[in-house]
Amino acid sequence: MAEMTYRTAIAAGIAQEMERDPAVYLIGEDVGEPGGVFKGTEGLYERFGPDRVRDMPISEEAIIGLAMGAAMTGLRPIAEIMFSDFVATCWDMIANQVAKTRYMTDGQISLPLVIRTANGGGLRFGAQHSQAVESWAMAIPGLKVVAPSNPVDIIGLTAAAVRDPDPVVFLDSKPLYSVKADIPDEEIVDKLGVAKVLREGTDLTIVALASTVPKAVEAADILDREHGISADVIDPRSLIPLDTTTILESVRKTSRMFTVEENPRVLGWGAEIASIVAEEAFFQLEDPIVRITTPHIPLPQADVLEDAALPSVDRVVERVRKTLG
Repeated sequence: MAEMTYRTAIAAGIAQEMERDPAVYLIGEDVGEPGGVFKGTEGLYERFGPDRVRDMPISEEAIIGLAMGAAMTGLRPIAEIMFSDFVATCWDMIANQVAKTRYMTDGQISLPLVIRTANGGGLRFGAQHSQAVESWAMAIPGLKVVAPSNPVDIIGLTAAAVRDPDPVVFLDSKPLYSVKADIPDEEIVDKLGVAKVLREGTDLTIVALASTVPKAVEAADILDREHGISADVIDPRSLIPLDTTTILESVRKTSRMFTVEENPRVLGWGAEIASIVAEEAFFQLEDPIVRITTPHIPLPQADVLEDAALPSVDRVVERVRKTLG
């Protein structure tokens, strides 16, 4: 058992898969000797060498194009896009080529490609470097979408993503890089599409993802301790595939659901989950579904404004109390 941060778990998860399978390799901007712009790939260049850890020029199209071709010919590349905002520059390739090749070739060509990127706000990087884009990827058929909230899940879900035959968009949450956890010494392999119930309650269900998970857990603790309100907290961990069974079981038990989303409100991942719950468990609901989100605005850079825009523990507590009267 060793303690790791979310940041160091990224490199540990990649290293685990590179040790296991020589077809796995990493490409991206500054992922080699610099160890990644967020130091998430530190030590991999020294351990695996320049053939398997390759620095690329500042061209997201080149990174994704090279990785796509490699995946089509039998390798299992991990392609890093420095900031999730930058997937917009290669979105045609991801949405129209990577996502659709297996379908359009009737399964003759697989694309075991992981596109990993640093996602979300909270670090004062401004509107062009702070977006939470999980809903962009979730909207494209053919892509799987993963967003871990802790170091253990980083490693286990990296393994699941690398071993999957389909392209996976893997979203590291920037605000969580310093979060620590004890990591088992043995190999960690998880499954896509399996949610975790992090806290059990009876009065409401809170569904949170990535950076909002620790906020939801803390809010649930405050609600229980100070107000006698008991909450289930669910971390979906992957949006595609989505574990609707766990979410629906919880909502049918508690009769209320709240989502806590870092993404802008319009068409966020919580809207899709809300529609599923409204369709499948409408008669078990005692109150309307509530979505706690970032407003539909470019994320401000000023610290006070960014903090006001992003969901917070206080906002979750206040909204739950108001809804429950």
